[in-house]
Amino acid sequence: MVMNAAVAGVVFVFGMVGAMFLFGGVIAALVALWIWMIIDCAKRKFKNDNEQVVWILILVFTGWLGAIIYYFAVKKQDKKKK
Repeated sequence: MVMNAAVAGVVFVFGMVGAMFLFGGVIAALVALWIWMIIDCAKRKFKNDNEQVVWILILVFTGWLGAIIYYFAVKKQDKKKK
């Protein structure tokens, strides 16, 4: 009976470590996407400067959620036009 509890404890610990790596990877990917979208926005030529300033503010203040919105609203639409 003690052996089963020990095995269960080890499995639990390895499961928690695996979950931490998974969530850490997701967070790292979201931060990378956020930085990539900020750089893309800063380099992109918009119709006017105000639009660029608004997008940069959206990206800075909303983080990864703004990066996802920017990707689909601006970057993805730009690929469709080409």
